[in-house]
Amino acid sequence: MRTRIWKLFWLAAMLLGLSTGAMAQSGTFSQMTGYPLSNTATVLEEITAGPDGALWFADFEDDAIGRITTAGAITEYPVPTPGASPFGIAAGPDGALWFTENGGNKIGRITTAGAITEYPLPTDNSSPWGIAAGPDGALWFAQSGSNQIGRITTAGAITEYDVPTPSSFPYEITAGPDGALWFTENIGNKIGRITTAGGITEYDVPTANSDPWKIVAGPDGALWFTEYGGGKIGRITTAGAITEYPLPNAQSVPTGITAARDKALWFTEYVSPSKIARITTAGLITEYPVPEVTEAWRIAAGPDGALWFTGNFSAEIGRAPDCGLGFSASFANSTLTMNFNLGIDTPATFNILLHTKAGAQEPYSKAIPAVAPPQAFTLTWSAFPDLGDMIVEPTLAAQPGGSGLGLCSEWTTVNTAR
Repeated sequence: MRTRIWKLFWLAAMLLGLSTGAMAQSGTFSQMTGYPLSNTATVLEEITAGPDGALWFADFEDDAIGRITTAGAITEYPVPTPGASPFGIAAGPDGALWFTENGGNKIGRITTAGAITEYPLPTDNSSPWGIAAGPDGALWFAQSGSNQIGRITTAGAITEYDVPTPSSFPYEITAGPDGALWFTENIGNKIGRITTAGGITEYDVPTANSDPWKIVAGPDGALWFTEYGGGKIGRITTAGAITEYPLPNAQSVPTGITAARDKALWFTEYVSPSKIARITTAGLITEYPVPEVTEAWRIAAGPDGALWFTGNFSAEIGRAPDCGLGFSASFANSTLTMNFNLGIDTPATFNILLHTKAGAQEPYSKAIPAVAPPQAFTLTWSAFPDLGDMIVEPTLAAQPGGSGLGLCSEWTTVNTAR
């Protein structure tokens, strides 16, 4: 097992900036860990939590299904069909994992012991992509090549349903809170809904050529999706009302998305540098750079409360803590104002650090319980001293008795000069 601790040497850079006057304006940090695969040239796709307390992922290039424990131990199981190109993967109601074979035109099933069974699809060249467990005890999947939504029982019986819009490229699918399945139509620029009886309704995405990509049920009773071509995160209610949230960098390409235990949504961004990002149900976005990984691609909430993600072209699995601060600060009339939208799935220590030319100080530290959903609040510090340019850095750290590592932090520069 190889492990790589990704570290951003942000503190030294900030202090250097203070000493030279080259002030950093703002930034974010998340304590991430990387677990490389043995074949560094492979391509990874979807990842999901399994029923065995591990994460399971699709190794598209190596025709394998991978398993990684929360300690980072990786095992891979070859798919019997050559050129299977496994893509989507989901935990089934039968205690196994089910996956799509995009190149093999099959649906696969793998037990937690690694035994694989394959089921050929009735329609040739159907190109199955995403897959999800439905509320009816079956698995549902998207078939872009045949423009269909498929259903497979745990016994292997398959039914296919035509999508009304021609050549719409159904791509990803998830179970909704309304007892139906919801899916993205990548080329059709729509979000689709299919009942377990096969009735389909489609909703247009407002942004043209948005390329809706991954979709997931959110903690607020709505569905959330990434817009690969639109540079936005979308939200659709079960009544079909769509809201879109632009990313800070319009050139970013959002790919995977998952609901996390802090009751926010976390997503991956294909941009340089690659990022994982958090969006609250109110639409506040915070981004965290991913060191070394060239493309953070798909993401899932793990059984350990962390976020796990695939590095598509880096052949690496990443792990990041499920925490965010949603921080901003300003100074006026001798008052420092700090705004937060803080969320974390475990108890932690909430600190506020001040970095000045004289050094660092920690005027505030408090043990807090888990905060889920994220909580918006404001802290003010009246009659704040004149410290000139300084960096305000709130952090969330493991409580005493834990690892002692800072889990995540955000910072911004404030001028307190009179």
